[in-house]
Amino acid sequence: MTTLTHRSRRAEGRKGAGEEEAAAERDPTEEDPDDSKDIRLTLMEEVLLLGLKDKEGYTSFWNDCISSGLRGGILIELAFRGRIRLEPLSMRKKRLLERKVLLKSDAPTGDVLLDETLRHIKATEAAETVQTWIELLTGETWNPFKLQYQLRNVRERVAKALVEKGILTTEKQNFLLFDMTTHPVSNGTEKQRLVRRLQESVLERWVKDPLRMERRTLALLVLAHSSDVLENVFASLADDKYDVAMNRTKDLLEMDPEVEAAKGRATEMVWAVLAAFNKS
Repeated sequence: MTTLTHRSRRAEGRKGAGEEEAAAERDPTEEDPDDSKDIRLTLMEEVLLLGLKDKEGYTSFWNDCISSGLRGGILIELAFRGRIRLEPLSMRKKRLLERKVLLKSDAPTGDVLLDETLRHIKATEAAETVQTWIELLTGETWNPFKLQYQLRNVRERVAKALVEKGILTTEKQNFLLFDMTTHPVSNGTEKQRLVRRLQESVLERWVKDPLRMERRTLALLVLAHSSDVLENVFASLADDKYDVAMNRTKDLLEMDPEVEAAKGRATEMVWAVLAAFNKS
């Protein structure tokens, strides 16, 4: 699990409850207020875009969190699109990490990763928890009979989707002993919009209440942290604003997922994913 850290100055040199219920019932194809009006990206595409080095076209070799972060993004995206949900609260299963992921609709989404995950969830005889699904989709399971649920080549498949949307391009780079396919950013406007949206959410539109935050923005902050790419979002800020942004995000991420999830079911899956990463 990643930890939220502050950069060194020396090294660097410088909605209400009713609205949330309505959001839960929103048509999954309806555009959220903070989404791009030009290009609609999935949460997985946004996370990868934030993690990519613009010119080099690959993520940090030291980042071992982004793979599981992308799988968490798949679960949240499916929940936002009305395809899955957490099982209802009961006397026996109250905590987020104890509640199973249930199939709500198996209607295709049009995204290959989302639809592949849907088929896996539909095929399971016994429902699994959010934490278990992240492990299964990542391939981090000791059960050989469940290796079939692993999603392979996720980063490359998400990158190819961004290439098709005109945001990335494809190149080959030589790294002495091997050649690697890379995906440099070709449409910097979309990434800048994404970074600006997150920066403004914690600097200019900060409401101190996740229930009033736009749910995709909340989800992306959680996923960016879990994928260890949040530093990329705030790195361009001046030191004073950087500190404010990191402190506010830290406050958000340290909230109790159990308490916040109970306030509105529209973001239950977001808090369940955060709870899973907090435990890992």
